[in-house]
Amino acid sequence: MTRDLPEAPELHPPETRDRDLRRDLYAAAAAALLVAVAAVVGTVIQHRHGTLRVNWPPLLADWQPHLGPGTPAAIAVAAVVVTYGPALAVRLPWRSLLPATWATGMAWTWSLALVDGWRRGVAEQLTTAHEYLRAVDRFQDIPATLRGFSDHILLGSPDNWPAHVAGHPPGATLTFVLLDRIGLSGGGWAGAWCITVGTTAAVAVLVAVRALTDERLARRAAPFLALAPAAVWMGTSADGYFAAVAAWAVALLALAVTGHRPGWTALASGLLFGWAAYLSYGLTLLAVIAAVVLLLGSHRVRPLPFLLAGFLVAPVTFTVVGFDWWEAYRLLVTRYYQGVGGVRPYGYWVWANLACTVLIVGPATVAGLRRAGAALLRRAEATQVRSALLVLGALVALLVADLSGMSKAETERIWLPFALWLLPACAFLRGPRGWLAAQAALALLVNHLLLTGW
Repeated sequence: MTRDLPEAPELHPPETRDRDLRRDLYAAAAAALLVAVAAVVGTVIQHRHGTLRVNWPPLLADWQPHLGPGTPAAIAVAAVVVTYGPALAVRLPWRSLLPATWATGMAWTWSLALVDGWRRGVAEQLTTAHEYLRAVDRFQDIPATLRGFSDHILLGSPDNWPAHVAGHPPGATLTFVLLDRIGLSGGGWAGAWCITVGTTAAVAVLVAVRALTDERLARRAAPFLALAPAAVWMGTSADGYFAAVAAWAVALLALAVTGHRPGWTALASGLLFGWAAYLSYGLTLLAVIAAVVLLLGSHRVRPLPFLLAGFLVAPVTFTVVGFDWWEAYRLLVTRYYQGVGGVRPYGYWVWANLACTVLIVGPATVAGLRRAGAALLRRAEATQVRSALLVLGALVALLVADLSGMSKAETERIWLPFALWLLPACAFLRGPRGWLAAQAALALLVNHLLLTGW
């Protein structure tokens, strides 16, 4: 590929560009209205009935304006990306753009996390009563713990697992157990792991977009992936780590179906898809995005045996050890309704979850989704249609998760693995600097006005 890809010439007259911009702004304004309505209605419900179980609906957060050691760095990163990001994304060699995107995303995520300080923002996030690190000491005999894992899922069971341990397959907790075993114990290392690995998801999305569409669209999306509002929740939650595993599974599959060493990349993709299913039950919905990738690929058949072989490794291993995924999921559904899931009203969260998604992806993505939909309707050029289909697959997966009723609230972190795949829609936008500024402003306001739960 060429090292310098200039912007495509603008083919539309000024009046068409102005009309499209107005429609973009209308879409962003409608999304802002959705968030405002969710906040007002949610506040009323919570004050009257207390059933939402969040203090600042629709987010799990508290109103607490504050500054912190990460504030100057966050503002600086935002200013640099808004000012120079679009131009550098076009001019950097591809192999330099990928690590640059990762480094920028890490700087952005770390600085936002440190707005709350090291302890509150990073080191203590995964050590609270509901989190994974509370269960690490119970994995002294890993095979025995896995065999008996399901016995502790229900609230009435002896020594029931903390909420997040019970709510996920054991691969999630096992990750932190293994970190502990190699000497990286405690919340600080766990938080650093989630941020470092989680921010690679942006690179994986770029790899997939380039493989399935073209390099120009990937480059246009790069600054938006680096400066995503989702970084507020990527640092620090384990769902950021889950998002990266999911993203690389999809990216490697995209490489496989486009002929890039299809055997090895499909095998690696399968391994990650299998591992993802043992990190979060909800990540089974990655099948929707994987199906779109297969549809868009030109080499669909050859990678499939390798993909299946890789995928079976995790299920076979856990099953042989004695963990029954299906039985655990059945018990989880019961546990979910034993806790706050049985109290939180579906009628509110089924649409308020979408307001949370707006805050994850930002106004630029909403406008980009409008343009992606328009590209599909008007049958735009092939690369744009392919990109729009990839984004549509992620949107469908997210909507299925929403309608299932198993994601009532806290979707600002739970849906990170799907929401990140909406961000490539920003490649359709014109005037990227203004949209990037809006993205950065949203993240900075959320992080400085609210004390988020993740």
